[in-house]
Amino acid sequence: MLLIEDIHKSYTQPNGAPLPILDIPKFEVAAAEQMVIVGRSGCGKTTMLQVIAGISTADSGSVRIDGLDICRLSEEGRDKFRAEKLGYVFQTFNLLSGFTAFENVMLGMTFTRKSSDRNRARHLLERVGLEHRMDHKPRSLSVGEQQRVAVARALANRPRLLLADEPTANVDPANQQAIIDLIRESCQEEEISLVMVTHAVEVADQFQRVEPLENINRLAKPAKDVA
Repeated sequence: MLLIEDIHKSYTQPNGAPLPILDIPKFEVAAAEQMVIVGRSGCGKTTMLQVIAGISTADSGSVRIDGLDICRLSEEGRDKFRAEKLGYVFQTFNLLSGFTAFENVMLGMTFTRKSSDRNRARHLLERVGLEHRMDHKPRSLSVGEQQRVAVARALANRPRLLLADEPTANVDPANQQAIIDLIRESCQEEEISLVMVTHAVEVADQFQRVEPLENINRLAKPAKDVA
């Protein structure tokens, strides 16, 4: 489902010098596989997810999703591919404040060639326990409720691959397990591959495959080496 090869990614610092972030020789995830990447803050986890999603472009290398190298696509092509094949759960939710929970989930279907499915949007919100909050806008929802809307939106287009960036980081402890259970059960039922990044040991311990980022990205230092 996902195959990364020879990916390099750098950012330009204010002084004009390059700041290398990613050096990934090879990384792959099978169809319907669920796995977690762990690592300290600032070691490139979010950048890696953004490169996989085509939100950020790699300097070189290939990212094959369902057999297609998205690095060869134009920005418009990556946007279309992401809408068709990927779901993305952002750490900061990224909900549109002017839209209701239902409308935010419907937006997850807007940019695909598939027709929008209002019944699926309702079903997903019911599944996350928000059937009574569908008409509420983000400012009227708790942090945990906003993250559940974000998960429902990420699943709206029936993705082949779901990327989750620290999905419990901004959720209170009482709701963290519910978010993880929701993501994992949904991916299992719909045979969606899952790549989740986290620094939470209690989250990582629930997965059979756990990969420290320093085993994937040659530029990531192990936590024990960080002063």
